[in-house]
Amino acid sequence: MLRAAGYGDKELAQPMIAVVNTWSTITPCNMHLGALAEPVRAGVRAGGATPVDFNTIVVSDGITMGGEGMRASLISREIIADSIELAVRGHSLDAAVILVGCDKTIPAAAMALARMDIPGVVLYGGTIMPGHLGDQDLSIQDVFEAVGAHAMGKISDQELDQIERAACPGAGACGGQFTANTMAMALAFLGISPMGAGDPPATASAKAREAERCGRIAAKLAKEGTNARKFITEESLRNAATAVVASGGSTNAVLHLPAIAAEAGVPFSIDEFDALSRKTPVIADLKPGGRFLAKDLYAAGGVPLFGKQLLDADKLVDTPTVTGETLFAELSKAQETPGQEVVVSVDAPLKETGGLRVLYGDVAPDGAVLKTAGYGDGAFEGRARVFESEEAAFKAVTDGNIVEGDVVIIRYEGPKGGPGMREMLAVTAAVAGQGLAGKVALITDGRFSGASHGFVIGHVSPEAAVGGPIGLLREGDRIVIDAEGRRIDADVDWAARRAEATERPRNKMGGVFDKYARLVTSASKGAVTIELPTDQ
Repeated sequence: MLRAAGYGDKELAQPMIAVVNTWSTITPCNMHLGALAEPVRAGVRAGGATPVDFNTIVVSDGITMGGEGMRASLISREIIADSIELAVRGHSLDAAVILVGCDKTIPAAAMALARMDIPGVVLYGGTIMPGHLGDQDLSIQDVFEAVGAHAMGKISDQELDQIERAACPGAGACGGQFTANTMAMALAFLGISPMGAGDPPATASAKAREAERCGRIAAKLAKEGTNARKFITEESLRNAATAVVASGGSTNAVLHLPAIAAEAGVPFSIDEFDALSRKTPVIADLKPGGRFLAKDLYAAGGVPLFGKQLLDADKLVDTPTVTGETLFAELSKAQETPGQEVVVSVDAPLKETGGLRVLYGDVAPDGAVLKTAGYGDGAFEGRARVFESEEAAFKAVTDGNIVEGDVVIIRYEGPKGGPGMREMLAVTAAVAGQGLAGKVALITDGRFSGASHGFVIGHVSPEAAVGGPIGLLREGDRIVIDAEGRRIDADVDWAARRAEATERPRNKMGGVFDKYARLVTSASKGAVTIELPTDQ
């Protein structure tokens, strides 16, 4: 059957390497990956190995945002990892190059390699270029915030339409330090993606050269027998988390890095993000909290330049990478573009502490994640405005019913309760579009997009659907958030609330959604569906 598929004696004698593609015509993040696979194959062949093509799925976060389809996004991470494992193990292949773009494809690729512990490389397809409206650069963040501005009458129907039409000009993943670019950077520091390979934008000519390099690296790793878990270690995970907090990256990394660690059998707590944020400043001026986009970081010197600043300040540990050179050796090659303003030194940071906090307290006994890259360094106190779904909260915001000082609670959106742990970008962007970012707090057992900014707290655990305290809050409760003290509390008689509580029926959707709800762990454990050791 292999001969019938076109493989000859030479091809069958060589290592056979899966080229796993998340190509799709549904989203600009992944629509160019079909063509990008060809230079990967060429690199595999040049390295003396045989490429074997497979495809898996993608669920677009941006397109599904704000609707029922967003429930599929996080679930797709597990499906992608599972499908890669089944194709590779089913055909006894020797290694894999995995082409990724949209948010969940990136951690899923690393999870699959960690689970199988085979030689492999993850290649990120790259960022989208900015859209343009007049002399203004646009990203998807601007569209969602324009919706909020439109609801307040600040811009017209025509202006909103113009922004929406102009924001996304072609191939590539969302352009700020949102989840895709955050996780692509994290995988470079993890050592499972070649340093610099993810940096060129999707439409840059350099992308094909990086793809060919990834094919060669995978062939070399396969011949050496160098497996993924050599690179995915406690030290490299900590390096990756350092990159996240120092770049003002997405809160989704607090789900994805623990999930990768779980697949590799490496202990890694969400508390690492908090510990690193306390001693690591923000040194990248990137959206959503800053001024620039990923294409600007590439022009400034890319991820190597950013990493070199952390290296020089002794914020990293030297670890092996798939290129065969250590992380420090790779970062030492960094070249800075004269006059660049995207990356600053640790000695003169944009913020003194990193972009994430892990909070506890009686509202979140198992933890929650606060994003502080733009706001949220101090304290916030206000009355609870309680909503049982994202849609209900979004309507309240766009109707003008949320005011400065409110604490918006969005619950039953967790991994089990959603199911699928939707992102709340529609709500946070509408708040920002009304000029209330940082003046309103949002707390949810769901997630936030990497493009979200403001005083936003997600991943509240335990979630409402499993009896978490967030499910016992009521309209008007006084909520106290202490970012510095790492607490979220409410002035509530919890025993009395529990005695009065009634069980809410699960949101049963059938099929894979219900299967996921049965299997998924807490967000504080990475929301994985594999069995975890009893001590985790």
